[in-house]
Amino acid sequence: MWIEVNNALYKKFEFNNFSEAFAFMTRVAIEAEKMNHHPLWTNVYNKVEIWLSTHDAGNIVTDKDRKLAERIDGLTIS
Repeated sequence: MWIEVNNALYKKFEFNNFSEAFAFMTRVAIEAEKMNHHPLWTNVYNKVEIWLSTHDAGNIVTDKDRKLAERIDGLTIS
C-alpha cells in the first residue's frame, strides 16, 4: 500500500533476492521513462523503497504520481 508522507507517495517492496529486486527496478525504470516521470528510490539487497512526487509541480503528489504508482504495482512479481 502506498502512503503519502512528506509530500510524496512512498512504498517499500521486498523480494527474494537482489536479482529479483534489480529486475523489478529495471521494469520500473522502463515505465518511468515512458512517462518521463522518474522516482527517487533506494535499493539494498532485496529491498526497494520508492518515493514519488512531481518536482515541476512544487514537489507535491499529483495524478502523475498516482498513475506511476499504479503502473509500479502492476510490475510486482506475484
